[in-house]
Amino acid sequence: VPWPPSVNTYCRSVAMGKRVNVVVSAEGRAYRAAIAAEVKRCWPGLTNPTQSRLAVYALANPPDRRRRDLDNILKALLDGLTHGGVWGDDSQVDDLHIERGKVVANGQVTVVISILEGDVK
Repeated sequence: VPWPPSVNTYCRSVAMGKRVNVVVSAEGRAYRAAIAAEVKRCWPGLTNPTQSRLAVYALANPPDRRRRDLDNILKALLDGLTHGGVWGDDSQVDDLHIERGKVVANGQVTVVISILEGDVK
């Protein structure tokens, strides 16, 4: 999947009167759409999100050598997979592993999703 926006650009705070709401930014919405397109390309027969307990492995290949906190890309990545229809909710992920890979042009994240043993739904 494409390199995600960091959590710092994925959400925006919007003042509404005396309240402040946190909303997904335009960049975040565009990323969700890109993930949904990639999910449809990779799993054309996927019609119903799984409800099983899951393990997720992500190999994050950044677009350049700048310092980055890997945990800052997880929110956009997992939300994108939720909105792409892979699973019902990212709270189903019980095992989450992320690893930094080599720098690649434009960046990318390779995601491997496994159903945890004995929990096929």
